[in-house]
Amino acid sequence: MSDSSRDTAAGAGWGSTERGAYTHLMPQRTEKLSWVNPKTLWPARNGTLASLFGDPTADTRNRWVEQRTAAGAPADKVFRHPAPDNFSFMVIGDTGEGDEPQYAVVPGFLRAGQDTEFAVLASDVIYPVGATDDYGTKFFRPYQDYQAPIYAIPGNHDWYEDLDGFMRVFCDAQPLPPQPRPRPLSSAWWRSLLWHKPRAPDEQRLAEARKLRSAPAQQAVQPGPYWAVDAGPVRIIGIDTGLLGTIDAEQGRWLREVSQGDTPKILVTGSPLYVDAEHHPCQIDGGGTVDDIVRDPAHHYVAAIGGDIHNYQRYPVEVDGRTIQYVVAGGGGAFMHATHTMPRVSVGGVTEADFRCYPLRGDSLAFYSGLYGRRLRMRRFFTLTEDQATAVVSERLGIPRTRARAGAEAGAGATRVTARTRLVASLLGAGGRPDRTSRMRLPVRKAYTQLFSPGSATYSPPFFKCFLRLDVSPESVRLRCFSATGNLPQELDPPVEDEVVIPLV
Repeated sequence: MSDSSRDTAAGAGWGSTERGAYTHLMPQRTEKLSWVNPKTLWPARNGTLASLFGDPTADTRNRWVEQRTAAGAPADKVFRHPAPDNFSFMVIGDTGEGDEPQYAVVPGFLRAGQDTEFAVLASDVIYPVGATDDYGTKFFRPYQDYQAPIYAIPGNHDWYEDLDGFMRVFCDAQPLPPQPRPRPLSSAWWRSLLWHKPRAPDEQRLAEARKLRSAPAQQAVQPGPYWAVDAGPVRIIGIDTGLLGTIDAEQGRWLREVSQGDTPKILVTGSPLYVDAEHHPCQIDGGGTVDDIVRDPAHHYVAAIGGDIHNYQRYPVEVDGRTIQYVVAGGGGAFMHATHTMPRVSVGGVTEADFRCYPLRGDSLAFYSGLYGRRLRMRRFFTLTEDQATAVVSERLGIPRTRARAGAEAGAGATRVTARTRLVASLLGAGGRPDRTSRMRLPVRKAYTQLFSPGSATYSPPFFKCFLRLDVSPESVRLRCFSATGNLPQELDPPVEDEVVIPLV
């Protein structure tokens, strides 16, 4: 097995000059998506409008569900995927920017997933607005050689065109009929004036794209934007958290119903329940939370996997004498969200010793320091080596250096934390100990990594992308997080960045 980032700097992808062969999969012309470009931000305005003038997601979602039920989809939104008691499936989140970081994940994903029964896309299939015309280069082309069905749950970006493209591709749905105009001067009327509406798709372009995944083994039609699939000894439940990261009352009632029974369950959600050292239980309209349902011992959940945040995190939370694995798995292609801005973990009974993340905080800080150095044309000041970044993060968090063989690589005690490295770490929002971190500073630290988003700025490895493989048996689920750096060594032999065996009995 190849070295991971927890073993060596080379395992993290630093210092390699061997670019992977993923570029041969890409179209000749590739859009470089920039999240600081107004042309990207303006079409993605619906989330802001929903928070200001009311969220129409629940009404639109219910219309989609009614249409699918009328067309013959199961009313309980539960379907069966024929699988033996021992089977495997993939999970990959926040994929669809259509650029090098997305395609760099594909070779390793195909190697690790070649014998799996299906894959699940966990949130934000298509950036920036979920447009139907973008599915060719951001879904069908990259995953054309994955010879199994792909199921999906939408993220907030898939909702920016009212879920039109998502429902066409994954549910074989027809466009919704137009709604009556809202009452003048009402909140809905003001919202409708600025609302970004679905564009009419190029039907020939979509038909050509579908041919890339036209093999019988690749076909699947899911019953709606939220669903449950029974496979082998487990039930996998996917929920749709819409534009604002909540679920409506109708979906909440459904989730409680499909969570009944002794079958072990895995939740897949667009909004992770534990993330960035915080608990986000996910409100249900009308009362209660998604995490209330997950924690109920009568429901037998063993894991809750969420997208939306573009990295990997795992929190093993003890609940009533059992452990539920809360996982963030949004590193499938979109720009990397920082891990170095998180404080030392102390949440839900999980400590820093129990917590796992990818990229490691030191690698994240080194990545962002290089990004800011290039953007601000201050490379000599901002740029930290991975060893310098690891050392200063260790000092700020009060934890040992994470890289297992870092001392052997750099020479024991060779890296000294200087005033410059401390200043750069502070400017880039590097996390600290909980007793030294005020709540007021958390949004400020996050803003550091959003001011210059890595989108369109990270077209050289390491990319720090990741995906999951889950191996299911009647006794357990083995969950592994694999990395993809864009370098050839990790492409040929994807490193395992984290692994946990989850008992089912």
